Amino acid sequence: MPSLKEVKIRINSVSSTRKITSAMKLVASSKLRKAQQAIGGMRPYQQRLDGMMSRLTAEIGEGFSSPLSEERPVQRAVVVCLSSNSSLCGAFNSNAIKATLAVIEKLQKQGARVEVIPVGQKIAEKMKKSGFSVESANAALLDRPQYADMAAVADGLMQRFIRKEIDKVVLVYNHFKNTATQVITTEPLLPVSLDGIPTSDRQSQSNLRDNYIIEPSGKELLESLLPKGIALRLYTAVLDSLAAEHSARVIAMQTATDNADQLLHDLTLMYNKTRQSAITSELLDIVGASFQ
Repeated sequence: MPSLKEVKIRINSVSSTRKITSAMKLVASSKLRKAQQAIGGMRPYQQRLDGMMSRLTAEIGEGFSSPLSEERPVQRAVVVCLSSNSSLCGAFNSNAIKATLAVIEKLQKQGARVEVIPVGQKIAEKMKKSGFSVESANAALLDRPQYADMAAVADGLMQRFIRKEIDKVVLVYNHFKNTATQVITTEPLLPVSLDGIPTSDRQSQSNLRDNYIIEPSGKELLESLLPKGIALRLYTAVLDSLAAEHSARVIAMQTATDNADQLLHDLTLMYNKTRQSAITSELLDIVGASFQ
């Protein structure tokens, strides 16, 4: 059985750790509220923009084509993967890394050469260890996410796609479903799907379309909206990933704090038993000495 001094040192150590995890939980909770507000305000905007483009595509029909929607054999692909810059957020980073490696393996089996663009320090480190050439972790994009920065990244990818330097772009990130759930999401960023809204929805949208006057034309409007939609999707994914990261950290720190509480309870019980045992032993020594 450990001595009283050893148990007391352990109790002090666990108490200090509990203070840290509790403080980190409060900080993550504050950041989560801000991240929820950001993604909560951006997601409806993106959905309305996607709906607008879908309705335009359905109205124009098969006569519309864009360089950004060109389907071709995938010989060179880019995987844009999002993680966090720091750890202590449970399985958040490991899930993103596993999903990214699975996408890369699938593309390589199709005969494609894969390039990785990481957004986040943790996934950049893993990609380097996996043998991929990573120029930058793009960690600053997560510190203060701005639409202009993500639009610049999206524009670079679109220009390379138009020049046929790459044939496909895949986006991998953690989707914030709720505070307790983060869902790994893999979606194609390029080429853009021009599938219109389902036939069942077209009739319900016909009255809305009749109320719009589009100038100069639906095709020109859609051509200008497509790049904006791609940039907005990338920016929304970053906000989504940040909200998922903070929620994962809140859960991880809450679990660590609960474990520390349980460990403190067990150590305190051990300390009391050890002290009682020492007192009983001393009393027996005193009583035994009195009979000598």
